Amino acid sequence: QVQLVESGGGLVQPGGSLRLSCAASRTIFSFNYMGWYRQAPGRERELVARITTTGATTYADSVKGRFTISRDNAKNTVYLQMNSLKPDDTAVYYCNAYRAYSSSDFWGEGTQVTVSS
Repeated sequence: QVQLVESGGGLVQPGGSLRLSCAASRTIFSFNYMGWYRQAPGRERELVARITTTGATTYADSVKGRFTISRDNAKNTVYLQMNSLKPDDTAVYYCNAYRAYSSSDFWGEGTQVTVSS
């Protein structure tokens, strides 16, 4: 088990930036992937970005070049730097931890990001 707590969401104007943080209650080395997902009203939850224990990253096409995922293993924290935000980025953003050997998914409660003028 692990508890994931997201922070850093809020209201930002188009073109602005936000940095989301996900603090885990235990070492994130035990998870094959740490990632960020988002869900907008009326839409399915989708992968935004994820990072492996070795630092390999994957991004949704819609955020490539604008978002950067990173991890601080000493702090058991994963970050999502979001630049050049667009209204379409408005959603609840969820932190995810995935452990392959048990096919276990753990989720945070989410943080709201609203991009609007």
